Amino acid sequence: MTILAPESGYPRDFAGYGPNPPDPQWPGGAKLALSFVLNYEEGGENSVLNGDAGSEIYLNETPGGNPVLGMRDIGKESQFDYGARAGVWRVLRMFAERGLKLTVYGVGRALELNPAVGRAFAEAGHEVASHGWRWINYQEVDEATERRHIAQCVETIARTVGKPPVGWYTGRISERTRRLVAEHGGFLYDSDAYDDDLPYYVTAAGRPLLVLPYTLDNNDMKFAVPPGFTANDGFTQHLTDAFDFLRREGETAPKMMSVGLHCRLVGRPGRAAALARFLDHVVAQRDVWVATREEIARHWLRVHPPRG
Repeated sequence: MTILAPESGYPRDFAGYGPNPPDPQWPGGAKLALSFVLNYEEGGENSVLNGDAGSEIYLNETPGGNPVLGMRDIGKESQFDYGARAGVWRVLRMFAERGLKLTVYGVGRALELNPAVGRAFAEAGHEVASHGWRWINYQEVDEATERRHIAQCVETIARTVGKPPVGWYTGRISERTRRLVAEHGGFLYDSDAYDDDLPYYVTAAGRPLLVLPYTLDNNDMKFAVPPGFTANDGFTQHLTDAFDFLRREGETAPKMMSVGLHCRLVGRPGRAAALARFLDHVVAQRDVWVATREEIARHWLRVHPPRG
């Protein structure tokens, strides 16, 4: 597998695999590789308790508005706390009942504040990837701080979960994030991309780095941003349509599908019911490989190793 790079030197790649994507050769001849991701962020968000100027305003039940500056926003904190106190356990039960594994995007500060949940992820056999030390926008964070945060997150996950992460996803990245992740080393894949339905390679810090694209459309975050899901049936239908479409496409050109979840959002009972309907649809199929991102990365590295 060659490393794709723009011939013009322009820093964006519009070509990708083009009309002839490679055959991923998913295990068992699966038509689709399906990756569930649970974002564990509660406690890592903007808060004066974490030394920030103000409160969080992103991805909660009352989105938008202005942050409360210089003091705690108890109501917003409580919305996030629900994910750690109740939502995460509900989601873990749902996946255990169906024998499904997922990848956790773990924010280091969140796991530090609630190490019991990190142990629970490990005991259930789920992968814990790194979601940054803090759940903040790194666009204007200086390089030295971002580099330190990467190391801090890796150390915290290794300590709380029992093994270091092999996957990375910041979300709100800086222009240097991918390079810093590659320079830190130890990662099989980077998921800070939304630009394909298959893994691919880039060059970062002078060497190949596997990218497993993530998703913002098959994602419960759209309950908290406009335009988004206004009814639970919309969430179920969107996931089901994407899943069924890719399975049909997989008869000749198998792909990968990601589903993004958040403890404080899909962990609420009404949205959990919507997710349950999709999970039941998934387990009824026999031609889909539900895998962690680590499993997908290891498969791709073996079947389509980088060259050049």
